[in-house]
Amino acid sequence: MNFSSKLIENAVTEISRLPGIGKKTALRLTLHLLKQKAPVTSALTEALIKLRNEIRYCAICHNVADKEVCSICESTKRDKSLICVVEDLPDVLALENTNQYSGLYHVLGGVISPIQGIGPDEINIASLMQRILHPPSGTPVEEVILALPATMEGDTTSFFITRKLKDHGVGVSTIARGIPVGSELEYTDEITLGRSILSRIKYSAE
Repeated sequence: MNFSSKLIENAVTEISRLPGIGKKTALRLTLHLLKQKAPVTSALTEALIKLRNEIRYCAICHNVADKEVCSICESTKRDKSLICVVEDLPDVLALENTNQYSGLYHVLGGVISPIQGIGPDEINIASLMQRILHPPSGTPVEEVILALPATMEGDTTSFFITRKLKDHGVGVSTIARGIPVGSELEYTDEITLGRSILSRIKYSAE
């Protein structure tokens, strides 16, 4: 693309860095923003700056939060005896959108992948064990639901966590495999994902 303005070129370059947005889409978005009144683009700019500078991660579950503990962990309406373990932040949003789960979450921030050099110490497994053995709420954790990707890395992570929990009297289940093998939770439709939570099955590391 040839641009008559270096400012537009720079904006297109930065916007096209976002996932799923190519140069043409970035150009359309740039021109759209250019046509808006100044307060509109200023509000967007301010929101992004505040997001980058002020967003925090929950000290308990590692979900995004506006303060030290996220609203889900703080809620008195959530079932604190249930913890659903997910790979990353979009998975929490996907599961919340099903309206079929009322427990807590734990965001690992990845899955075990020896090929990529990601071991158990590189993801949030230690903090998961800590909150299971010493629940911040004081409510004993009765079940851990493994809602990890249906991939080799996801299965390896599930196996590792299950082995860690084996001698602690905590039930371990996994979401039903109505989700295609190799797929990501965030791209699964809400009905299928909701049913997979309700139809979860006991997980064994034997």
